[in-house]
Amino acid sequence: MLSGKVAVVTGGSRGIGAKIAEKLASLGADVAIIYAGNKDAAEKVCGVCSSVFTVRAKAYLCDVSDFGAVKATVAQIKADFGGIHILINNAGVTRDGLAAMMKEEDFDKVIDTNLKGAFNMIRHTAPLFIRGREGCIVNISSVSGLMGNAGQCNYSASKAGLIGLTKSVAKEYASKGIRCNAVAPGFIRTDMTEAQADNPLLSMIPLGRMGEADEVAEAVAYLVSAKYVTGEVLRVDGGIAM
Repeated sequence: MLSGKVAVVTGGSRGIGAKIAEKLASLGADVAIIYAGNKDAAEKVCGVCSSVFTVRAKAYLCDVSDFGAVKATVAQIKADFGGIHILINNAGVTRDGLAAMMKEEDFDKVIDTNLKGAFNMIRHTAPLFIRGREGCIVNISSVSGLMGNAGQCNYSASKAGLIGLTKSVAKEYASKGIRCNAVAPGFIRTDMTEAQADNPLLSMIPLGRMGEADEVAEAVAYLVSAKYVTGEVLRVDGGIAM
């Protein structure tokens, strides 16, 4: 279904990002994985994509919050793969704490990575999409951006910002054949959520369980293939944000 397409997945070395990369590879897309620090994990995901699904896959070290570094990385991906057709903005960090006691650097780090990082990626891939009059962007937001979450004012703000970014970009680029959507996961079983195993909000999930990274990847795959859907925020949260 995605044969001949090139997908860039930020934060693709583990968790949700890794499952998204593997899902897109299973559909035939070549995959460029952007990672922040764990080269071995990123190379492992590339190995799965290339050996199991026989697509091209390569890992790139890049701090997505760095405008210049993103520009250079996108240019390198274009040179290596010949183009970019799909962008998945999944890179994200947490620095949890109550607003009254949060350090400025903790607020800035989360906004810079989760929100500005997505903007940087969109800013530097958009010219390629516009030139080809084709492109699909999926931003990984969160139900925290829809509901808010105590102790996560920085994270919730960054994820709410992603939703606004998604809708604005969708309106700006629709006439050029470019779609932009978001997925808002709830409590998904990853390394990042292990520390929240006792979170009382888990008891409020109507479906009664945490989600799996594969289930988020399925939602992303749908949005990548849904040609008449743009500006949408698709919750994958077991109903907690109803």
